[in-house]
Amino acid sequence: MTRKTSSARTIAVERAALRVRLVLASLILLVGALLSQVAQARSVPGSFADLAERLSPAVVNISTSQTVDKPRAAPEMPQLPPGSPFEDFFKDFFDKRGGGGQNGTPRKVQSLGSGFVIDATGYIVTNNHVIENADEITINFANGDSADAKLIGTDPKTDIALLKLIEEPAEPLVFVDFGDSDAARVGDWVIAIGNPFGLGGSVSAGIISARNRNINSGPYDDFLQTDAAINRGNSGGPLFDMEGDVIGVNTAIYSPTGGSVGVGFSVPSKIVKQVVMQLREFGEIRRGWIGVRIREVTDELVEGLELDEAKGALIEDVSEDGPASEAGVEIGDVIISFNGKEIDEMRALPRAVAGTTVGETVRMVVSRKGKTKTLKVTVGLLETDGAKASKDDDDESADEESAVTSVLGMDLGKLDRKLREEYQIKPDQEGVLVTNVESTSVAAKKGIRRGDVIVEVAQEAVTTPEDAMAKVEAEKKEGKSSVLLLVSRRGDVRFVALRFEE
Repeated sequence: MTRKTSSARTIAVERAALRVRLVLASLILLVGALLSQVAQARSVPGSFADLAERLSPAVVNISTSQTVDKPRAAPEMPQLPPGSPFEDFFKDFFDKRGGGGQNGTPRKVQSLGSGFVIDATGYIVTNNHVIENADEITINFANGDSADAKLIGTDPKTDIALLKLIEEPAEPLVFVDFGDSDAARVGDWVIAIGNPFGLGGSVSAGIISARNRNINSGPYDDFLQTDAAINRGNSGGPLFDMEGDVIGVNTAIYSPTGGSVGVGFSVPSKIVKQVVMQLREFGEIRRGWIGVRIREVTDELVEGLELDEAKGALIEDVSEDGPASEAGVEIGDVIISFNGKEIDEMRALPRAVAGTTVGETVRMVVSRKGKTKTLKVTVGLLETDGAKASKDDDDESADEESAVTSVLGMDLGKLDRKLREEYQIKPDQEGVLVTNVESTSVAAKKGIRRGDVIVEVAQEAVTTPEDAMAKVEAEKKEGKSSVLLLVSRRGDVRFVALRFEE
């Protein structure tokens, strides 16, 4: 009897414990569901009204005017009989269209854009193309006030301009702060406020659609893409995150129709802050420069460069006496790190260099013939005028009989005076001349043509056709599937990987 009672009690305790566990599990599931709903409710705003009300006073409309000396071409007013009932109508129409016919006078062209106030004293950020060549700049505030502004400086390469009110405002202006564009994630909510089609104070919302977009508008392209509606007149306006901070300046749209199709681009605040800081301090941009010309590392170049993967920036040319030259950078090096930043793709290098303080000495890691090497480079100042004077030295080499060697579908000749004159090759250009290319060869498919100069084969300098052939054969014997050439065309050099034909 005692055993049965004890057993029954054990079963009852186990059942009670099971019920407790089931209740706890249900509570955990319920709490998890509630937390998920709360998180979802927080990630999807019920309204943007509070943000729009707080931020709109800091967003301005920018009106510019420019005097154009040459009148716009316009059709002439038709010749009508004196007293014709249509004479006054056509006169008014054609006067408005073209300044009154053939003898038009200088006219004023007006444009509208957007901008935003970044401090209480009246500094305003907008796009360079909004105020470019403007004679007069007028700032129109959300409360209806207007004020004239002057240009502090511009940066056409990022399309950013900084303005300042000519007269100090009577009261401190409402302004906005820059946020961290690097923290913006694809899918985050954003809002744009601006002046589309002259409709001031317009608010649109969307998400970050993509990051690091290159739209080929300049060397420092790194756009945020958004589907928040951006149209003509939104240029120069801010793109806000949900904290109310500016993470981008709306600059461009992709549109086959001229209106918004949900593909807009904003300059990230990371870039804008640097530009604004320099414009405010110097009135101009002072970008870093190391004096190299680079190209993308493609999959077909990996083997010839002895890399593990296609990454980095390949050096195709080094400016004489430039910072990179003084640091020991060589043609054929691949920059894989600059100032602690990984260079995963070619276009990351110009941004990294440009953002480095002029005069600062930084570490740069390069891959050279399969081995990494750390160099120290002192960043120079990028000059706006990059033109270089060319030297016309006399060719003192003796005339020689031109010998021809064929390799990989190319006929190669030694650079002597005769060939230099025939192909207009500079006296200081070293290498082997391509005198002919078979139309069906791999060299022709890669764009090599008659008159090109092969400077290096497999990252080794060549001066005779025999040198070039020997190095090609050596690469074949090592089991390589391709050979890397450095080719010069009128001073412009590029790397070309030629596959060995099977």
